[in-house]
Amino acid sequence: MIAQIKLRIESLPSLYVFTLFFIMVAFGCNPKLQSPPSPKEEIYVASDFTKEGLFTSGIEGPAYVDGNVYVVNFDTQGTIGIVDMQGNCSLFVDLPSGSIGNGIRVNDLGDLFVADYTMHNVLKIDRTTRNIEVFAHSDSMNQPNDLAIRSDGTLFASDPNWKESKGQIWRIDTDGSIHLLESNMGTTNGIEVSPNEQYLYVNESVQRKVWRYNLADDGSISEKKLIHEFTDFGMDGMRCDSEGNLFVTRHGKGTVAILNPEGELINEVILSGKKPSNIAFGSADGRTCYVTLQDRGCLEQFRAEHPGRSFHLRMRN
Repeated sequence: MIAQIKLRIESLPSLYVFTLFFIMVAFGCNPKLQSPPSPKEEIYVASDFTKEGLFTSGIEGPAYVDGNVYVVNFDTQGTIGIVDMQGNCSLFVDLPSGSIGNGIRVNDLGDLFVADYTMHNVLKIDRTTRNIEVFAHSDSMNQPNDLAIRSDGTLFASDPNWKESKGQIWRIDTDGSIHLLESNMGTTNGIEVSPNEQYLYVNESVQRKVWRYNLADDGSISEKKLIHEFTDFGMDGMRCDSEGNLFVTRHGKGTVAILNPEGELINEVILSGKKPSNIAFGSADGRTCYVTLQDRGCLEQFRAEHPGRSFHLRMRN
């Protein structure tokens, strides 16, 4: 066997040669003994995560934290369900009477913030005690729809007026105070902060436009720029991965469009359902995308190339 190993043993001490040989054999370094490489992981291919029909047509959220996905409207309107990593669903909390949740975000402490569109609130839920409180409220809100969160806990809320095809953007500071950032927009829906927190992305569902704003340290926005306009179907929730790519749910089309930071379409994930309402990154490495489907009342999932921006920030904190 030693003769088969083509080493220049004359240039090496004999003890080194034999030691190296036995290490190679023990660890399978002979090319003829190596096992074939494992197949490449399949990414951007959707499959069912939960059973169909467990959630109402108002299924939204979702938010991943500590091995679970939190999703609104489990079984009946006005609830929040909890889904473990095997796709098992159960009731987490009933919201206060009259409240119905929409988008959910998580701060670095693991608290849930829920857009309560019927009561013009942003609710805060302590996951340990399951205590629910009104974190922010304004009668000037149409119906807070989706939320984005910065690493310092500052929230941003989209606020559509579906009847008039208009919308607004709000900032909610960590003390619960509410500040109007822009009005007279189209039907604002999906909203997200870029990984470097220099930009705020907002989409308009009816107008099919995706906008990017410069985001200042004080939470103000400026230099509005149209980065993408779709020619068909609507949009709903959006999330960024750690590289700044924007994952946009295409309501009615049944896909998740992936835009690069400049708004160029670089990929599109085909779902089984046609009405995706929102998306979140999660799992142990942050690379699994969970998508809520209104027409199926369930969640689908797919693996992405990079972890999610919010997941990455939470791990950093």
